[in-house]
Parts: sequence; C-alpha cells; structure tokens
Amino acid sequence: MAKRDRGKKKGRSGGRPEQPRGGAQQSGPSYPMPRIDRRRLVMIVAAGAVAAGLALLSYRINRFRQGTQVPVGGARTAAAAQFVGAQVCGTCHQHELKLWTGSHHQLAMQPAADATVLGDFNGAGSGYNGISSRFFRRGAGFFVNTDGPDGALHDYRIDYTFGVAPLQQYLIGFPGGRLQALSIAWDSRPRAQGGQRWFHLYADEKISSGNPLHWTGPEQNWNFMCADCHSTNLRKNYDFRTRTYATTYAEIDVACEGCHGPGSRHVALERRGAWQGADKTKALLISLDERRNANWRIDPATGNARRGAPRISSREIQMCARCHSRRGQIHEDFVHGQPVGDDYRVALLDANLYYPDGQIKAEDYEYGSFIQSRMFHAGVTCSDCHEPHSLKLRVEGNKLCFQCHAPGKYDSATHHFHQPGSPGARCVECHMPATLYMVIDARRDHGIRIPRPDLSVTLGVPNACNKCHTDKPAQWAADTVRKWYGHAPAGFQRFAEALNAGWVGAPGAGKLLADLIADHGQPAIARASAVVPIGSLGDPSALAAIRQAVGDNDPLVRRAAARALYGAAQSVSAPVLSPLLEDPVRAVRIEAAEVLAGAPASALAPGDETALRRVVGEYVAAQELNADRPESHLNLALLFTGRKQFAQAENELGEALSLEPSFAPAAVNLADLYRQMGRDTEGERVLRAAIARAPRDPSLEHALGLLLIRQGRRKEALDHLAAATKLDPSNERAAYAYALALDDAGRGGAAIDLLRATVEKHPFDRDMLAALAGLYGKSGNPRQGLLYANQLVELDPDNPQARQLLGQLRAQAGQAESRH
Repeated sequence: MAKRDRGKKKGRSGGRPEQPRGGAQQSGPSYPMPRIDRRRLVMIVAAGAVAAGLALLSYRINRFRQGTQVPVGGARTAAAAQFVGAQVCGTCHQHELKLWTGSHHQLAMQPAADATVLGDFNGAGSGYNGISSRFFRRGAGFFVNTDGPDGALHDYRIDYTFGVAPLQQYLIGFPGGRLQALSIAWDSRPRAQGGQRWFHLYADEKISSGNPLHWTGPEQNWNFMCADCHSTNLRKNYDFRTRTYATTYAEIDVACEGCHGPGSRHVALERRGAWQGADKTKALLISLDERRNANWRIDPATGNARRGAPRISSREIQMCARCHSRRGQIHEDFVHGQPVGDDYRVALLDANLYYPDGQIKAEDYEYGSFIQSRMFHAGVTCSDCHEPHSLKLRVEGNKLCFQCHAPGKYDSATHHFHQPGSPGARCVECHMPATLYMVIDARRDHGIRIPRPDLSVTLGVPNACNKCHTDKPAQWAADTVRKWYGHAPAGFQRFAEALNAGWVGAPGAGKLLADLIADHGQPAIARASAVVPIGSLGDPSALAAIRQAVGDNDPLVRRAAARALYGAAQSVSAPVLSPLLEDPVRAVRIEAAEVLAGAPASALAPGDETALRRVVGEYVAAQELNADRPESHLNLALLFTGRKQFAQAENELGEALSLEPSFAPAAVNLADLYRQMGRDTEGERVLRAAIARAPRDPSLEHALGLLLIRQGRRKEALDHLAAATKLDPSNERAAYAYALALDDAGRGGAAIDLLRATVEKHPFDRDMLAALAGLYGKSGNPRQGLLYANQLVELDPDNPQARQLLGQLRAQAGQAESRH
C-alpha cells in the first residue's frame, strides 16, 4: 500500500532503495519539490489546535476535505491447476530451460553452498559504524560475525544467497520463520571494475541495532520485502497471533510458472495428446503471445517503425509489472492473467519517487517508467527488447534500437552530434540514462525519453546531457541542444510543468492539471498523477476533472480519482466515487472504499451501502495479509477511528508499536486518538516515550508541541516545535506551527522572519502567505502584509477568506495613511 506503508521494495537489496547516486546536480531556478518523509505520511495532527490556541487567521485551501479515513484490500481466489516445477516444463521446452538456467531469475535465490556463494568467506573483514564484521567458514557452512539485534557481535550462519550480479546479498534465518537480508553485500563485479569486495549498502548512514533499516529490522525482512518476487508461488503465511512465519514457495527461484502460471493442466493435456480442441492458452492461465506474428516495418520517410498489427493487450507487460514495479501487495492469491491492479497497488508519479517529468528518483523497477514511454504506446512489449527466458538483450548496443529505428538516420552524427563509437553515440546514454542504486547497481530509466535540459533550467530536473558533462551547467546543455536542432525538442512526455505546478500549488495549477487529465495522448500514469493533487488545490474545475477521471478507461486514473477526494466531505465524495465500488479492478474499488469507509447510509445511494461493506472487507483482508507490518495496523486503526470505534483503534495502534516501537506514525496517531478521547495526559506519555526511542524524528516533536499548546503549556511547546523545525527544515507545516507559536509568545518578529524564510522555499503555500500577511498587519505594517495578501489572492482568487484578508489590510493601510 503506497499511501500508508513503506511499499514493497524489491530488487536485490531486501531493503529500502538507495537514494539516487551519480549524475550532476542541475543548476537553474526551480520550484521547491515537497519532500515526503515515510514517517510523516500518516500523521493525524490537530492543526486546528494551533489556530484555536493562537487565534490567527484560519485559512482552508481545499473546499472538499474534512476528516481523515483509510487504504485498501483483497479477496481470495484459488486456481485449480497446480505447480509442477521447471524440470517438468523442461522435458518438452528444453531450449527455454537452457536459456533460463544461469539467468538472474534462476539465480534469484539459492541455498548457500560452494557453487552458489560468491563472497570471500576466508576470514575477510568489513567495518561499518564502529562494527568490525568477519566472514568465515565453519565446516561446510558459511558464517558472519556481526552485530545482532542486541547490538552485540554474534556468529550467524548464511542460509541462502540472494541475487548474483552486480552484487550478492545473504539471508540469515531467525526464530519464527524469519529470514533477514544482511546489509553487507558482496560486489560481484570483476576486480578491474572495482568489484570483488564487501561493502555496506548504507555506507553513508550510521544504522545501528534497533533501527528499522538495520539488517535485523523490518526493512530487511525477506518474508515481506523480497520473497514475493524472488521465488515462485510464494505464500508468506504469517500468523499474527504467534508472530511467526511459515513461508512457502513452489520453487525457490523465479521459474517457468512464475510467469506462465501453474502448469499441471498443460502437462496433463500434453501427456494425453489432447491438444486438439484446447484453447489457445494450451490450458495455461495466461497466454504470453503478444509478439506472435507481430512485425515492425521501418518507414523510410521517418526512420521509425510501425507495428504491423496493433498490440491489443498488455498481458505480458502487466505480468512483468508484478515484480518490476514500485508497488504494495493487496492480495496474495495471484491468478496469472488478471490485471496487476487486482493484486498490487502500483505507485504513481509521486514527488518522492519521480521527478515531475517522470524521470526516476527512487527505484521504480521499470514498469512505472516504461508505461510513460512512446514505445509502450506504440505497441512495444518487454520481450521486444529482452529475451524473456535468459533476460538478456535480444541484440547488443545500438542494434537493439535499430530493430525499429533506421540506423542511417539515428546512428549518425547529424542526429546525436557525438563522435561515432563514443559513449555519447550510444542510444541508451541519451534516452535511457542510468542511476546508481544500492551503491553499485546502475538502473536505466525505461521512460526512453528525449533529453530535456531546458526542463533542468526551469524545473531543476536532471538531464542526460549533464549526466556526462558534469562540469557544465544545465543552461549550456539547453543552449547546445537548441543550437543542434534549431529548437528545444519537446518529446512525447509533456506533463512536467503540470505535475510540478500541482505538487507546489503554483498559479494556474488547476487548469494545467485538468488539461493533462483530459489529454488522452499523454501516459495514463501521468494523467493519474495529475488527478491526485488537483483535489487539494480547491480549484473550481477540480470536481469536474475528478468526475471525468472516475469514468476513465485506465484503472490508474480511476484509482487516482478516489485518492483525490481522500478526506472530502462524504456528501461530496459519495455521489462521485460510489461507481468505483463496483470497479472490475480491486485496487480501484478498495481505494474508493478507503475514502468512503465511514460514510453514513444517508450519503449513499440504495445498494451502495452493501457494496461498500463488501469492499471494506477486501480492504481489511489486505491489511490482514500484511499484518506483519505496523502500517497495516495503523490503517485499521484509522478505519476504526473514522467509525468512532476508539477501543479497537487503540488496540491496533498498540499492535503497530509492539511490532516496531520506533514507528512514529503510530505514536502520533495514538496520541491524537487520546486527544479525541479526552486523554491528553496519556498521549503525552506516548509521545515522550516515542521521542526517547527515536530522538531525531521531527514528527514526534511536532505532535508533542501541538499537544502542549492545547494544554496551555505554550513556553514548553516552543522547545518541541523548534526542535521539529530544526530536525526537518524542509517541512513547511512544522515551520508554520512554530511561527504561530512564536507570535503567541510575543515574538512576532521572529515569527515573521521564520515565515519569510519558509515562503522563499515554498512560495505558493497559501497558509504561509496568509499568516505572513496577517502578522504584518498585526505588527502595524499592513503595507508589507499587502504584498503577501496580493500573492494569496493571485493564487486563489475565488477564496472569500483570502479576499477578506486583502480587504482588511487595505483598510488598515488606508487608516495608517490618513493618520499621517
């Protein structure tokens, strides 16, 4: 669940993705991009308490929102066919078995043995954060001496290898069926490339025992974080009552049936010689035949190819998306061939995962990028470029691209303007630039986009040119491209300005987003990503755009329509979103159920109450599937809170904290629950205990500061609000609350200084502008306040409170002039 969990972070790490490494930082003006911290995603803080305590202007941006609700789940199905194993498949499909053997899929996970372990276990050592780890052999076993969950050094036996290149990780068994991924990995590249060494995946951080990112913590747990994509037919089998796993799989690696589905019926037909009359899938659950009889013919006039017959489905791509996407699992009993949204909630182009032009920031595992590309929309599938059994490229180098693009036009200095044979003449360097994750793993951006250094100048996004020319500014690259081609090529993806405007609330953002939502020539994932922010802008066209998105053909857009009305008044959201309760895709309908979960019968049409009850059940099932995660218990707590079932909510938040004591959102929400129950004293104890466990978490300091304000302990509150701002200077909400508290303490000048500094970073924050305008008026300087009030009205011209504030300041300024 992308909203309220950390997401299923797959790949070879078994933990959270590395932050992007490599590539030049681009210069040029840009709107500040909101940074979303995983521990602030679900805070329910009483922002109104600050306004009530400090009696300053209360300014509501969104006309739809009120309250807070929850995310989403699944029902269980069962396939009659059984898994038979790769060796059975290989009796007939020998060529495919040979290609698969030795592939990354076949080597995704293996028992630790002489033939599978690549790392140096001959007494090699590795130092990190004051801990010296040692890798050694004991008999036939492989061991590491390193820090355990108690911080002390222990010997641990390596049970499994995980991945193979460019790095290999190691899994260690713990009681209760847990497997944990060691954060010290082996660099399996050749020594000449810097490999054949041990290295820590979080070398730039100091992660000790007790931290969720420590190798013994929940972020490195194989059962939840990794297993679903590294093995075939995985069943996590977590028992929350005993907090143990009985995880099973049909095969330890990603084998034939991981993609083709269980093969017992297929094998039975073959053994009986009963193919005649069988359907075209040959008794498999999915037919991966989208390339069959497809041909690409290059048009000499354009140099580009057109698919001979349109691709009429995306089964193969959605099959790959199960693991090659940034997503959260919402249903365990996967049925091959059904939409990816029936089992997973795929991440949209969120600001913490992507740049506004769609380039990858955090790991996205290809799918979220590829469905942005012109290639996807032209009918290209994954296996057009990748041989699906060996996973190797079908052709190496530029020849891969020349399957569809005329080399005479594109393999020419008149196109790429680089020396033939140089890196700049390689198609992928310009159109699929790589970003390093996990320190050494270069992942190519599958958006396959035209370089846009002009967007680096205006929006601060990276560009392929400056990935190589790190000594040059983005403006140089933009000017050079314009000189080469006589203009700045726009490319296929034309949504960067709209998404960026929506993320920062820039003037005109509502229209830009509405236009993007309506533009079916743009990628559906971008249109969906435009739907979410439009709901928070309060733009008059927002509701019409959301209604349009509810009826969209793409499930990502429909799902985003529900997200856009998250927390809206149910008299608004229920009539708009109720059709989604019957959506054919599970992720869509349970997103709608999240928004409507607490809706009274009076807000629903006849029949919708029954549908809502059914889909809320799917949502609850998704949380139970992930009951080993604190986020799932938090989700259930929010569901119960919305229904005023406070005892159940309190129990779920307690369970979340028992699973992960340092999980700040659970502590913040538990304290807020106690506020609603009139038990602030207990809430204070919860927050102070949480701060002792996580002393550098700004959300805890912020929540405690607000609680103390409610109790009238304003002087004490100031210290905690100041700490929150210092710990996270980018958080404008924390700065806003601290500024109001400063003014209430008689330090209006300091409050104005803080707000001004924050507005420089967040120039379109309506609350900040309103507070600044009001404080200047209060300080006797209405002229200065008018500057910010005018900006506020320009941003939100139809908001009566903004116009009222402007009028008050004008009157105050006029009175001041008349006195002089």
